[in-house]
Amino acid sequence: MIKESLLKAEDAAFRQVVAAGDYFLKVLRAGETLRILDLQGNQAADTLFFNAEDSAERYSAMDTIREQGNVYLSAGTLLRSSRNTPMLEITADTCGRHDTLGGACATESNTVRYDLEKRCMHACRDSYLRAVSEHEEFNLGKRDLTHNINFFMNVPVTAEGGLTFEDGISGAGKYVEMKALINTTVLISNCPQLNNPCNGYDPTPIEILIWQ
Repeated sequence: MIKESLLKAEDAAFRQVVAAGDYFLKVLRAGETLRILDLQGNQAADTLFFNAEDSAERYSAMDTIREQGNVYLSAGTLLRSSRNTPMLEITADTCGRHDTLGGACATESNTVRYDLEKRCMHACRDSYLRAVSEHEEFNLGKRDLTHNINFFMNVPVTAEGGLTFEDGISGAGKYVEMKALINTTVLISNCPQLNNPCNGYDPTPIEILIWQ
């Protein structure tokens, strides 16, 4: 569902541009609003959420999909945890829908989906691993890297129940915005994937904005 935000970028308390292939890691306090802005269009932002007070509780695609009865995420979606706790609410969305089934790209999936020679290409899981290794203060490790949200990514479900990776439906300047309902650790890999059309075969920067 398309829903515009009432928040103005110039009023944001925090702004950061994240290059393609880089990561973003920060605690979002309850009541704060986070916007992920697709600066140039067709970029995928692979995102994980954790309870900042207890990292064993994290975003759950299964609980989120079950409770809303829809595999796609958009304005009005409550992002639920592995304990079925509402963590964040998507309050604005100018893209229309987001994927939570396709998972994050990895060197292993590059090999399976594309070619053995693609294994060495950088992937979102590499960005996640670099983030948690460089920031031990967040108490996250390899075992915490579970199912994620692919904001702006277009992964239609086929009539047979399979998944396909198609051209992105986002565009330059589109965004998704969510309000934290609990203190939430946000980990984003700005996807470096060059092998499927979800990034337009050309990964580009995103911008993160936070309002208090």
